[in-house]
Amino acid sequence: MFGDTPLVLVETVDALARCAEQLSRARVIGIDTESDSMHHYREKVCLIQISDLTTDFVIDPLHVPDLSPLKPIFENPAIVKVFHGADYDVVCLKRDFGLNPRGIFDTMIAAQFLGFPKFGLADLILRWWGWTLDKKWQRHDWAERPLRDEHLDYARGDSHWLPTLRDMFMIRLQRAGRLEHVAEECEALELREWQRPRNDPGDFYRVKGARQLSDEGQKALRALYRFRDREAEALDRPAYKVLPEEILMELADRRPDSMEALVGAFRRNAPFVRRYGDGILRAIAEGLASEEPLPPPVEPAKREPGLRGPRAERLMGALKDWRNREVERKGVPPIAVVSNNVLKELVRVAPRTREALAAVPDIRRWQVSLYADIWLDIVADVLGPEREASAEEASAAPQKRRRRRGGRGERGEDRPAEGGEPEGSESEAGAES
Repeated sequence: MFGDTPLVLVETVDALARCAEQLSRARVIGIDTESDSMHHYREKVCLIQISDLTTDFVIDPLHVPDLSPLKPIFENPAIVKVFHGADYDVVCLKRDFGLNPRGIFDTMIAAQFLGFPKFGLADLILRWWGWTLDKKWQRHDWAERPLRDEHLDYARGDSHWLPTLRDMFMIRLQRAGRLEHVAEECEALELREWQRPRNDPGDFYRVKGARQLSDEGQKALRALYRFRDREAEALDRPAYKVLPEEILMELADRRPDSMEALVGAFRRNAPFVRRYGDGILRAIAEGLASEEPLPPPVEPAKREPGLRGPRAERLMGALKDWRNREVERKGVPPIAVVSNNVLKELVRVAPRTREALAAVPDIRRWQVSLYADIWLDIVADVLGPEREASAEEASAAPQKRRRRRGGRGERGEDRPAEGGEPEGSESEAGAES
């Protein structure tokens, strides 16, 4: 499968120095990582696979934790780093080792922009080389040692093909006129950072549905979340394997106050009831009795308010209709045209000029170059031509707004707002559909 390509297992400082010296001369390298997030409380990178055109290196950071010799290589944009689905690898390499990859090429993004119906790495390898990757070790605990030959063969398979795959994609992207599109998407990957600070007092808000609970429910959930975290750390298990989020939410909502109530709400032989029943009841009681104020939920960065209501819904519908036609015409997935997040921002901003369009958050240069005139025309068609209010209209506007909000009539009676609805009652769902 790997021909005559040698495999080098890097487990010593000297071996890492030799590996770094060879990689520093490479034009392009393939990179992948293996972590243990499915098996341990604190996930960590357990293997780093790096392949140049002649050698497959498997670096063991559990034996060589100081990877600083690789730092100049990762930060040199002249050495292309080829990943497949780089998001997770990039943030983990930054988090665990301070390695900041520059010069990224993501073969999954390239495959999407080329319109491949299947863009998993195993699908691409099967398509070009006829090899079926054995995913037997996909859920393996990569923190286990010693590493066996089958572990190493699996690991190297995720980096071995990447440099050649990138060269093949470069030719096709150039022919399709989408090379710059993929390059800009890959530039954005370099900015990814780990977004999960530890010991945040508002961590429990990340449980799906937490914000819909009552105050008592949120206090119980906070205590249960902390209880689960302590148990997971003591057992060195992922927290979700101690108590799944659905169970946390149901416990916080029901808040059983006795073993009878707990058993009545769940099966008596449910493993979590047997193992953690007493601790769960204590956590709920302590949470309800706590005088610690609930932290304010961390809200996403707020944008300036923009277009809302039925007009926003019509604009979103028109933009999605256009995107569906473009996706069908090009034979690519929607992400290779415009993402839902960018569509929402286009609706919110409702830009009327190229300058305003280029300033839309998360929009790409290639999208502005290709679609600016089309999007501006859609905005104008849906919302009508933009015009400035005259001085006379501007002075009359406050009086009109007062009448709409229900001023007093000549007989001193409250009048309903004109049109039957108070101002501001329009749905904000348009930009979210």
